[in-house]
Amino acid sequence: MNDWISSFVFFFAVIDPVGTLPVFIAVTSRHAEWQKRKIAWLSVLVASGILMSFLVAGQFLLEAIGVPLSAFQVAGGVVLFLFALTMIFGNGKPEQEMEIVREGHETAIFPLAVPSIASPGAMLAAVVLTDNHRFDIPHQLLTASAMMAVLVIVLLLLLTANWIYRFIGSAGASIVSRVMGLILASVATTNVLLGIQQFFSI
Repeated sequence: MNDWISSFVFFFAVIDPVGTLPVFIAVTSRHAEWQKRKIAWLSVLVASGILMSFLVAGQFLLEAIGVPLSAFQVAGGVVLFLFALTMIFGNGKPEQEMEIVREGHETAIFPLAVPSIASPGAMLAAVVLTDNHRFDIPHQLLTASAMMAVLVIVLLLLLTANWIYRFIGSAGASIVSRVMGLILASVATTNVLLGIQQFFSI
């Protein structure tokens, strides 16, 4: 149960469901309610397909090109840490992706499915948390269920986006994004340490 909760928190931090709300509202501001529901479903389904692909085949791809997972874990941890710093000190996720929306890319695929939901951090998490050398199939299925649980939360938030955003506002979404950034920075540091430990067989 603790492993499932850890995976859930990790995916919740890297996907950042609350931070996706301002992006979704901007993307769908000129759409009817039925269209908003369709966009929400489509974006989550596409993101789910992408993340499941990384969960199933990501490690095989790395091994095919000769990259050990420990090296990928360290590199990914560094990238995640830098990403977390931008969430904490720089523009939060809502501000960054609102800029994308203002440039006219208003589709369910971009920036909603990628990079808002299926973010680079989420893709990395899908690979690292299902390491075939460290985790057996039941554990990997547990991780997959935690990821899908977060994606269900994303879908529910998007379907109720207008009501939630009226309640928390842009400032609230930005605060949540920064808290998730702090959690993500801690997780990224742990990944780097574990990757170093595994590489050097400490």
